[in-house]
Amino acid sequence: MGSQDKHQVEKNRHFIQALGHAWDGVKDVVKKERNMRFHIVAAVLVIIAAFLMQVGIFEWLWLLSAIFVVFAAEFANTIVEELVDLVVHHHYDLDAKYAKDIAAGVVLLAAFYAVLVGLLIFWPRFKSLLGI
Repeated sequence: MGSQDKHQVEKNRHFIQALGHAWDGVKDVVKKERNMRFHIVAAVLVIIAAFLMQVGIFEWLWLLSAIFVVFAAEFANTIVEELVDLVVHHHYDLDAKYAKDIAAGVVLLAAFYAVLVGLLIFWPRFKSLLGI
């Protein structure tokens, strides 16, 4: 870093430094992206339901994989949106829209996956609770 420029422009020198930057990225996505906050609330509700319904270890693995797939898709979507906006300077461009729509579609597919996993795990339990 130059004495006049306080922003890091070189590679991280230590793992802790890299970890700090990664944590900043997580905080930024949670703070700036409304949909990410929605995903977090949904994940917390699923985790609470899984505890209450005493799901097994393999069901936990499926639920957690679905949660993290959605989180990863939302992070990737945010990356695409930010890069596209950087390139087109927030002006409308059909190719930019296409890229953003595809990235949003990835999140939608991940969410469908999560819903299917949740239904497969929770639906039988809900049925038995309701006596159906």
